[in-house]
Amino acid sequence: MTSEITDLSAFSNTSKSRETRFSGLSIPINLANFSGIMIAAVILSLWATSLGILLSLDISNLQLLWIIPAIFWQTFLYAGLFITAHDAMHGVVFPTNLRINHLIGAITVILYGLFSYTKLLKKHWLHHRYPATEFDPDYHDRVHKSFFGWYFHFMKGYSNWKQLLGFALLFCLLAGGLHIAKINLILFWIIPSILSSLQLFYFGTFLTHREPKEGYTNEHRTTSNHLSPFWSFITCYHFGYHKEHHEYPHLPWWKLPEVYQK
Repeated sequence: MTSEITDLSAFSNTSKSRETRFSGLSIPINLANFSGIMIAAVILSLWATSLGILLSLDISNLQLLWIIPAIFWQTFLYAGLFITAHDAMHGVVFPTNLRINHLIGAITVILYGLFSYTKLLKKHWLHHRYPATEFDPDYHDRVHKSFFGWYFHFMKGYSNWKQLLGFALLFCLLAGGLHIAKINLILFWIIPSILSSLQLFYFGTFLTHREPKEGYTNEHRTTSNHLSPFWSFITCYHFGYHKEHHEYPHLPWWKLPEVYQK
């Protein structure tokens, strides 16, 4: 099945028709070409700066009242890393240069969780082609339908021992080589990464692709979380406007509210 998708140029043909895809939306083509990479740069910069500051803090001088918001803030930025990679998979981070676009995607998934961008891209193609079916790598196995059952089944399909070994080695390097406090690494590096995976899965997969009682009602076999644009952004960078994303897969995340509200 995955042989249908062979390389990172899979989105190149569809990206050529972007003017047609943006027809009817307030998104000039020149804005679409460069806004994505600027937004990606902001997210990457915020994530790196915030992580650097948090890892350098003396936890003994901080109250729990400050630590918990810091964890959730870093979780939100971690989710932004993955959303940036997701947009790169759709060719909208930097559509005028797909090499740079996919390079940004590769960098963000490595920073996010030492993932292979190529493998994620292939699986994401399958998700869009066969949503909520046996061929969808994001869908449950028809046995583990509960939130945590589905989540662990989902993560099992994307994780491997090389990642775990890589995280272990990186942890030792950061703690032993750079003398970063282990508690800081756990609180602001490991925990936010895990929490963001739960956040992304809950708002972007579990709520949006679980089968309704009446069954699926559209070809994309998905629905949207009916949140205001503000809460949609706060919860998951509009990833919850999932029906709209499947209908307009070449729109960046920050344009989905416009489609949802139409």
